[in-house]
Amino acid sequence: MEDQKSSYKVPVTLSSASVYPLSVHDAFAMAKDVGYDGIEVLVTGNAASQSAGALKELMDKYQLPIMAIHAPTLLLTQQVWGSAWAKVERSVILAQAVGANVVVAHPPFRWQGSYAEDFGEGVQRLIDTTGMKIAVENMYPWRARGREAKMYLPHWNPVSQNYQHVTWDFSHAAIANMDSRQAVEDLGDRLAHVHLCDGLDNGKDEHLVPGLGTQRVAESLQYLRDVQWEGTMAVEVSTRKAKNAGQKEEWLGKTLEFAREHLSASSDRDPMKQ
Repeated sequence: MEDQKSSYKVPVTLSSASVYPLSVHDAFAMAKDVGYDGIEVLVTGNAASQSAGALKELMDKYQLPIMAIHAPTLLLTQQVWGSAWAKVERSVILAQAVGANVVVAHPPFRWQGSYAEDFGEGVQRLIDTTGMKIAVENMYPWRARGREAKMYLPHWNPVSQNYQHVTWDFSHAAIANMDSRQAVEDLGDRLAHVHLCDGLDNGKDEHLVPGLGTQRVAESLQYLRDVQWEGTMAVEVSTRKAKNAGQKEEWLGKTLEFAREHLSASSDRDPMKQ
C-alpha cells in the first residue's frame, strides 16, 4: 500500500476558463509559468480554442498536454458550433484530435427540446461509439423570488442520474448547498473529472480560490487521494477581478499548491478507515 501511495499522482491542469476573457494562448503561458501539468480547454468564440491545429501548436510550444475539452454548452457560448448536439459531437472530435480523454458538458436546459429529453441516452451513445469520457457537470438550482426555477432537464444534480461519467464543480456545489465531500464519495468510479475551486451559498457562481468559500474542498481532495482516484483535475478559479497578470498567477499558484498539498501521497491516514 505504501509503495502505491508514494507513486500516486493526480495531474492538475489549468482550465482556460480561469483566465477568461484572455485567450487559450494566455492559459498555456500561465500554466507553464506556474507549473501546471496540463490544460483543460473551454471552447469559446476564440478561434484557437476551436482549432485542433492551433491547439497542437500551443501544446508543442509549451510542452503541455491538453487533458480535457469543455464543450461550449454554457449560456455565454450559445453561438459557438451551432446546435446543441453539434457542440458535444465536435468537442469529442476535438478532444480526440488533441489527445484529451475527457469532454465536459453541462446538463441541458429545459427549453432545448429533444436534445434535453434525449440527453442522457445521446451522451451514452457517444461514449459507446467513440470511447470518449463525456462527463456531465453538476450545476445548481436557479432561484427567483425565493422559489426554485426548474432550468435543467432532467436535473442540475448528476449524482442521482445514471450518467456514466460526471464532472464535479465545487463552486456550483456551494450555490446548491451540497456537501462535496459526500458527493465525491457517492459518485465513486463515476467521478471522472473535477473543477477545483470554492464558493459560497450566495447565488453567485464565484469560482473562488480553495479555502475562501464554504465547501469541504481539502477533505474532498484528501478522500480522492486516499482511495487512489484515477481521474483528472482542472483548476477553474475566476481571475477576472485580479488587478494584473501577476495577481492572476498568484491566485492560480495558490490553487495549484493547495491541490498538490491535499493530493499528496504523504499521509498518516489509513484509506481503509474511510
